[in-house]
Amino acid sequence: MNAFKRLNLWNVERCRMSTNKNPIESSITNKLQELKPVFLKVINESYMHNVPKDAETHFKVVIVSEDFQALPLIKRHRMVNDILKSELQGGVHALSIVAKTPDQWKDEEIEPSPNCRGGFGK
Repeated sequence: MNAFKRLNLWNVERCRMSTNKNPIESSITNKLQELKPVFLKVINESYMHNVPKDAETHFKVVIVSEDFQALPLIKRHRMVNDILKSELQGGVHALSIVAKTPDQWKDEEIEPSPNCRGGFGK
């Protein structure tokens, strides 16, 4: 078994061990390590929406990485979306992304998302 497969199996096992109550949140956190973040916060905002208790459908990701250097915002968001493709196709309904370089990040306070309006612009 090559080193990549061993590492991949280790990551899968680590995700299984951390599946406690938040398997999707754990998966998002683990996968975004690929970007070597200097700051990462994954916030489950599902409670703000009309979903079952303990749902994992709405997230905000705040990530600061050197990998974003010289990239426009749209490409940063695409990087995050590509890494989280399986989560976005398998249950995550909404993902808000704040993606900055270390130079842009000043230990800012994370702005809360707006309240859910019930869908369809209600």
